[in-house]
Amino acid sequence: MLTLHYFPGSCAFVPHVALEWSGLPYRTQVETRESIKTPAYLNMNPMGQVPLLEDGGWTLTQNVAIIDYVNDLAPQAGIYTHGDAKQQAKARQWLVIANAELHRQFSFVFGPARFVEGEAAQQALAAKGREAILRLYGVIDEALAEQNYLAGELSIADVYVYTTLRWAKGLKLDLSAFPRLAAYFDRVGANPGVMAVLQQENG
Repeated sequence: MLTLHYFPGSCAFVPHVALEWSGLPYRTQVETRESIKTPAYLNMNPMGQVPLLEDGGWTLTQNVAIIDYVNDLAPQAGIYTHGDAKQQAKARQWLVIANAELHRQFSFVFGPARFVEGEAAQQALAAKGREAILRLYGVIDEALAEQNYLAGELSIADVYVYTTLRWAKGLKLDLSAFPRLAAYFDRVGANPGVMAVLQQENG
């Protein structure tokens, strides 16, 4: 059986939803900041991070890799939409933007001390991260001008953006310049698979 190791509220929410959509049997293991530094966990993932997926004695890390693997196991699930090759490629494009661009900027806001030393430099990096996040949300808002979802149909890319919007709300970022994001957040959050994972993670 597949086992997903995760922190509630983390980016591991995204492959968790992919598993929920897949219909595959799976279980979850909640980790903590302490548990991911134990020898047993580091033996599975030397990076000491979540998410981590186990399939028997085999392990896989990194969001996009895990999502791709789940998609390969359940290609009928529509993880990258139910559309043609071009539509699925567009969903992957937005997933990579969310993972490599948007998520990275949140890392600078949440933990600038991991990247630079000195309080002034850390504050400057966090401020630049916030600016970049807003710029990226502007791009996403514009992409939603004539469609409800980034690839035209709900995909896992939307779930990743939804996850970052939850973080943005926690940071109280002012998103008022992006009028489409509030309704988009509600649409993605109303998906039964997303709701099921929210319930699981929130207990």
